[in-house]
Amino acid sequence: MIQGHQSWVFESKPTILGCGAVGGPFEAKGALAKDFDLLHEDIWLGQDSFEKSEKKLLEEACQIAIKNAKVKKESINFFISGDLMNQIVISSFAARTLSIPYLGIFGACSSSMEGLAISSLLVDNGAAEYVLCGTSSHNAAAEKQFRYPTEYGGQKPPTAQWTVTGAGAAVVGKGTGPKVTSATIGKVVDMGISDPFNMGAAMAPAAVDTIEAHFRDLNRDPSYYDIIATGDLGKIGHDIAEEILKKDGFKFQEGVFKDCGKLIYKKDQPVFSGGSGCACSATVTYGHFFKEMKKKKLNKILVVATGALMSPMSYQQKESIPSVAHAVSIEA
Repeated sequence: MIQGHQSWVFESKPTILGCGAVGGPFEAKGALAKDFDLLHEDIWLGQDSFEKSEKKLLEEACQIAIKNAKVKKESINFFISGDLMNQIVISSFAARTLSIPYLGIFGACSSSMEGLAISSLLVDNGAAEYVLCGTSSHNAAAEKQFRYPTEYGGQKPPTAQWTVTGAGAAVVGKGTGPKVTSATIGKVVDMGISDPFNMGAAMAPAAVDTIEAHFRDLNRDPSYYDIIATGDLGKIGHDIAEEILKKDGFKFQEGVFKDCGKLIYKKDQPVFSGGSGCACSATVTYGHFFKEMKKKKLNKILVVATGALMSPMSYQQKESIPSVAHAVSIEA
């Protein structure tokens, strides 16, 4: 049911029955490597293009999530997915393989929580028994589309981020496990930043807007959650978001306000401002956070996935970067 202006509260508390998190070789060297279900030592994954490699990552994450959820693929009513590639072809081609009724979404890197929110809404309203949601990204594929091919060797500023090679998926239904209790759907916010090497700063205002709307709609404050994690703001964007939230009167206890892009890699990895990409929030949520909740180390979390809604065309036409953030609360 709707609460406040832009939030859903799920009365039946749909359950995340099982998850899958798959990563590449750089993620295998990262800080959360142990929380992935599958890691690859080569970014090609035996394929002849980076896009085909990403499709395989998403297919694997979905298959692992279904297996971990202990449901039959034929029992899943809908598959909801989105990605960064032109016309979300990774999701659509993975849906072709999975052969599950499919809804394609695009929220850029906010797609992970957009998909989880819609999946939970369908289950909560009785429109589905089981829904599979997922998303993916691939470092070389994303760099080629949005910036420069990695083979070109273009130099990057410290504000740049490293696109995660990976995929995350979850099966939502009724049962035992972490519960999806609410979601806040974000507005598109554009503060005029047009630099594709500074996505964190472009997305930070959208994250702030959604977080504040979530607290306002649900009459909560930051102390309600053990973790409030933005999706992929990186160091610079996360610092900006935290500063704005503090100016607006929101206080966080030490270690509560985090960013998936700052968590996924080790400090000595050359990732500039941190991780990014659809798979950043997806793998950290469905890998790391999900496992921590199952171990009872976390009880209540709010994941605020952030997305920059640009395209190569909009950038080439000198448009600024509009951004959006969607927040989903998960409770053990």
